[in-house]
Amino acid sequence: MPLTIYPITPGFVAEVGDLDLSRQLAPEDVATIKQAFWDFAVLVFPDQNLTEQQHLDFAAYIGPLEISIAALNKDAKLRIREELADVSNLNLNNQVWREESRRRAIAQANSLWHTDSSFKYLPARASLLYARKIPPVGGHTEFADMRAAYEALPDDLKGQLPGLVADHALAHSRARTGFNNFTPEERKNLPPVPQVIVRTIPENRRRSLYLASHAGLIRGMSEAASAALIDRLIAHATQRQFVYTHRWRLHDLVMWDDRCTMHRGTDYDDLRWQRDMHRATVSDVANTCEQEGVAAA
Repeated sequence: MPLTIYPITPGFVAEVGDLDLSRQLAPEDVATIKQAFWDFAVLVFPDQNLTEQQHLDFAAYIGPLEISIAALNKDAKLRIREELADVSNLNLNNQVWREESRRRAIAQANSLWHTDSSFKYLPARASLLYARKIPPVGGHTEFADMRAAYEALPDDLKGQLPGLVADHALAHSRARTGFNNFTPEERKNLPPVPQVIVRTIPENRRRSLYLASHAGLIRGMSEAASAALIDRLIAHATQRQFVYTHRWRLHDLVMWDDRCTMHRGTDYDDLRWQRDMHRATVSDVANTCEQEGVAAA
């Protein structure tokens, strides 16, 4: 039986059925998934039973895999493989973290609208998040369609954006929630990097906003003007008509296009309920400035 695709809205988010991601995929199925991905930007694959390797094998159909930023610290002790981001509230003993946990303090910024790995010079193309344990209430993920948001901008504002470059850094987003306790090694490994504010998605030629809580100074603008413009654009892009809220089911795998979406996690009782999510992240082909032909200096 061929795989089936059920759009949640006509142009944003679709569910994919009749597909077992633990098996090697036929070339025609890979092509169908990729086309749906370029069309809908977020795909939901329900009821998947995946090992870590099978999760990574599926992600590799989309492109080369990133290494988790947690693995950048040479002394880091990881709960899962270094190719997977540990998006959980669990410590190395698979117990719920403590209130004073450093990982918990860093993860608070996941509640802000963001784009994965925009703080890396080579940002992410796609993220694939797999639900191994979910809380009974809360812990949803919201996604914003940055293509539709760009298309709905007033013409005068839309005309101001092409060519603008913002510096993205993990420290910018973490500072928004009060975390500044990065090690010298972390700061060295993750310096601010340039990313354009408007980009084109090659597979469908649609223009998209490219924003994140990681964005700080817009080059050529003051800090105050940069913050005002970024906050205005994020507020516009996250209006309800552009947003889908995903209520997780056990063993959902959700894949989203980091080039044209933002997302954020919603609250749950993280000191009570276990939430164990693994994220594979696929690298883009080049820095956004290089792709748009915009000087980053």
